[in-house]
Amino acid sequence: MTAVLIIVAAIVLLVIGYVTYGSWLAKQWGVDPSRKTPAVEMEDGVDYVAAKPAVLMGHHFSSIAGAGPINGPIQASVFGWLPVFLWCVIGGIFFGGLQDFGSLFASIRNEGKSVGEIIKTSMGDRAKKLFILFALLVLIMVIASFVNVVAGTFMTAEPAGLFTTGDAVTGNQTTAMVSVLFIILAIIYGMLTNKAGLKTGPATVIGIIGIVAAIVIGLNCGMALSRNTWIVLIGAYIAIASLIPVWIMLQPRDYLSSFLLYGMMAVAVVGIFFSAFTGDKTATFELPMFTGWSTSLGSLFPALFITVACGACSGFHSLISTGTSSKQLANEKDAKPIGYGSMLIESALGVVSLIAVGMVFKRYTDGEFGSPAVAFATGIASMFSLDSASHVYNVIYTLLTLAVSVFALTSLDTGTRLSRFMFTELFLKDGEATWKDATGIRKFLAHPLVGTVFMVVVGCLLGGMSLSAIWGLFGAANQLLAGLALMAVAAWLGNIGKNNKMFFIPTIFMLVATLTFLVIRIKSLCTSCFGGGAAWGDWFMLIVAAAMVVLAVFLIIEGISTFSKQSKKKAKA
Repeated sequence: MTAVLIIVAAIVLLVIGYVTYGSWLAKQWGVDPSRKTPAVEMEDGVDYVAAKPAVLMGHHFSSIAGAGPINGPIQASVFGWLPVFLWCVIGGIFFGGLQDFGSLFASIRNEGKSVGEIIKTSMGDRAKKLFILFALLVLIMVIASFVNVVAGTFMTAEPAGLFTTGDAVTGNQTTAMVSVLFIILAIIYGMLTNKAGLKTGPATVIGIIGIVAAIVIGLNCGMALSRNTWIVLIGAYIAIASLIPVWIMLQPRDYLSSFLLYGMMAVAVVGIFFSAFTGDKTATFELPMFTGWSTSLGSLFPALFITVACGACSGFHSLISTGTSSKQLANEKDAKPIGYGSMLIESALGVVSLIAVGMVFKRYTDGEFGSPAVAFATGIASMFSLDSASHVYNVIYTLLTLAVSVFALTSLDTGTRLSRFMFTELFLKDGEATWKDATGIRKFLAHPLVGTVFMVVVGCLLGGMSLSAIWGLFGAANQLLAGLALMAVAAWLGNIGKNNKMFFIPTIFMLVATLTFLVIRIKSLCTSCFGGGAAWGDWFMLIVAAAMVVLAVFLIIEGISTFSKQSKKKAKA
């Protein structure tokens, strides 16, 4: 019954937070449904494309979710369920939701521009350049982490050929086949709704039927390729997906994939209640309430707040809010459910992941599972049956691993598109709207293809490392980005005379926690690198970690200067 109480408490608290705190934020900032959004005023058919609320919700939710709210809470479960539960709920309501909603609102009031451009309006061009450099480092970590996750769920240890059929099809091969078919299905859906004029309702029915058909095909015919081959193919896919118009791939893929996520969460909740009343036929919750220490992660502070990552607060979300979602929002009234609501649903998913690993916690700590995603799928499948050979167990396990890989791919192609935007922004001067307006070497560097290729190649090279080696640095970079994004939105709100006091405590906490973690991480990497025998990946992470700390300190100084000027201006008024 512990698992039931945890999920019920989480849902109730998150709903209360959405209704009360979310509405209060919208009122404080002056959300105006009658005001035209950038997606309407600046529609270009490529990046600025007004989307229906349900479609945009699917894109935004799928993009911010990825594998983060599954990997993070599961890895942090070694601290016990209570700390992870509290941080997912409190962090989601007062930290993550605040950042996501605030970033989205700030962007739609600034022509759908990125956080970097928003920083420029309130903190200056130097702060903008520093932030973009920092964000690009984070996005490299995003690409590396999720390439690793997807390749791990697709790979076959000893591939016998491109396809396998019949009883020889493994779970990984099924997931790979369905994911590839899912991409084809998304393109067909985009063509039907944007070129053939088919309404969203009928197209959705066709899409769901297509998903079912893809799953049936995948269960009987899998793709058998090695991990390195998948890394190359995934890199090629995300490069292409980030360059083509959003209506071809981004919008339809993310919208259709959201149904998998909703279904996954529904199955998990049903499983939690089912296992509570079935005795020894299904798994039982075995995760302790509190441990306070982990031999792998260290002390609860700051490790918990870095490791949980997307389940409570994620800087990557601010990049999505200001990079793609703000360019597709058709009405300001939808900013609250899409920006704030999506984060709270993700917090709920974080709690579900915590419960899932709690069902197989002894096996997880014994190192039985190759990744948190496998532990997640096994935990939920075990809620329905302890017999891993049963049909019910295998179907649920396959669907869940598919869902995880689909969302990781969604975050990958969105993250790569964001990289393209920000890489180009880095080399443009005032008055230059696109790369075509730049001159000389800046025109070459600002070209969308250059930024895309650079980010994909570096990200995929890092993706070849182990997930445990990447995730800690990704989490720190991600959470530090969240602190900087909170600071940026607070500075912008202060400049336009809106209430920004709700940002101060979350900003300070996130900055202190992440900088503390990074200093500890840098110390550990220095010992490894200068002690001899370190791999190239250790040196790369040391350089990236040190660069992030330096960039963050300079940005914090710029932020303090901005807030000081705002305070003096207010005192004189």
